[in-house]
Amino acid sequence: MTSDSVSTVRYHMRFIWLICLVAAMGGLLFGYDWVVIGGAKPFYEPYFHIGEDTPFLRGWAQSSALAGCLIGAILSGMLTDRYGRRRLLILSGLLFSLSAVGTGLAWSFTWFILFRILGGLGIGLASNLSPMYIAEMAPARMRGRFVSINQLTIVIGILLAQIVNWQIADKVPSADQIRLLITSPEQVAANPEALDAATVEALAEARVLADPEALERVRRDCGDIDWRRAVDDAELTVKKAEDARIMEVYLLATWNGQRGWRWMFAAETILAFAFFVLMFLVPESPRWLVKYGRDEQAGRILARVGGRPYADNEIRDIKATLAGDQIARVNFRDLLEPKVKKIIALGVFLAVFQQWCGINVIFNYAQEVFSQAGYGVSDILFGIVITGIVNLLFTFVAIHSVDRFGRRILMLIGAGGLAGIYAVLGLGYFLASTGAHMLILVVLAIACYAMSLAPITWVVIAEIFPNRIRGAAVSIAVFGLWSGCLALTLTFPYLNKYLGAHGAFWLYGAVCLLGFFVIRAKLPETKGKSLEQIERELVD
Repeated sequence: MTSDSVSTVRYHMRFIWLICLVAAMGGLLFGYDWVVIGGAKPFYEPYFHIGEDTPFLRGWAQSSALAGCLIGAILSGMLTDRYGRRRLLILSGLLFSLSAVGTGLAWSFTWFILFRILGGLGIGLASNLSPMYIAEMAPARMRGRFVSINQLTIVIGILLAQIVNWQIADKVPSADQIRLLITSPEQVAANPEALDAATVEALAEARVLADPEALERVRRDCGDIDWRRAVDDAELTVKKAEDARIMEVYLLATWNGQRGWRWMFAAETILAFAFFVLMFLVPESPRWLVKYGRDEQAGRILARVGGRPYADNEIRDIKATLAGDQIARVNFRDLLEPKVKKIIALGVFLAVFQQWCGINVIFNYAQEVFSQAGYGVSDILFGIVITGIVNLLFTFVAIHSVDRFGRRILMLIGAGGLAGIYAVLGLGYFLASTGAHMLILVVLAIACYAMSLAPITWVVIAEIFPNRIRGAAVSIAVFGLWSGCLALTLTFPYLNKYLGAHGAFWLYGAVCLLGFFVIRAKLPETKGKSLEQIERELVD
């Protein structure tokens, strides 16, 4: 279709928006399921007796869903070019529903892990198929915007999980406030004037937050602790271990530790079931239908997108990229063609880089990141909500910019910007700096990521692969993405332990520099081009 004819097409935007938003609900559930565990972490860990002395169990609890993602990505690659996009998205909705109910009811750590893996299967399918489906349905000149909507729904899912976690969890006192509550009766009885104004204020706040039964449990089970150990005590390592034990005993005795975290997971059920039902109402991808010789059905769907002439031109263009013997056949040998291998290698690199840039440790390990910046449990949950709001707002920047400025420049801004922010953030952790400025640096990193690497990576990997192998090729890239995410999630507890937060973020900054130079050298611009035009330029 020529540029002149494209400009005269009257697109049926209501229909396009409807099907893209339904498909993008896969991203919404992906975002919720992926992040909800970060807010539940302070509460399910005491329940399952997971602590700093069991870094593998801590990492496995966080990353088990990612193991499911890898399986889901493999399955989508094996099945989507054979059975279509729509059926597997319906399956992902069912998996999300089962996972939400099962994780909320989990009666042991083993069942908790199994249901998290089940949810990961749903994420693996949806993260692969939702952007691919949208890219195949949306017109070329607005494809970047619509595929970015999938990232927007991911971000909304993230923010929704953060808000749900924040609202479900009762506020809890910090370890220092619990120490103060236990020692204050003796202090007041001995010398009422000895407490300064700050201590009196902290004591009053602690009394409002504290659960009397949980406090009594701490007194009983932690009787050997030195309760008067000061915040600035020289034995910081000893105090840190004591504080962890205090919080574990306290939280396990509260509603948060017994049932609250279950509702955080179970709240996803309503959205998951809605996605499962609504996916029955959207059509199959016309590009998949043409591949299987169902031109008439594909034409009817494309006509609903842009009219009959638009549909005829699109079908001709799609068929031109498929040789006759490739109709209704998936030939995985095509993945080994030299030019195709280069494109797949680029897609895998970008997908892995989106994870290894390090931003996701802020979502998955928010407790560690914020606690080392000086925040307590309740403040951490509120801080997470702030990061979610910023994530959402700057995703709108990406949606507004991706079809205006292009994919390549935004990817370069993201890689370079994160490298600079991590350098300063790592310095702050190295100097043991605490306070609002550390939260601001974290927020800046999330803003940079949200307007660049987060959405644009999904746009690019949905665009650059040929029609005949798109399902398999995208699944390879998504498999790489979730492999990178699994490695990131499993390794952060060890990096944080042996390198410190400063060393971990400096390492992620070095990865960002590498990504900047690879993107600059290898990534072509795909703005405003049809999928078939991109294929001809990259492969032919």
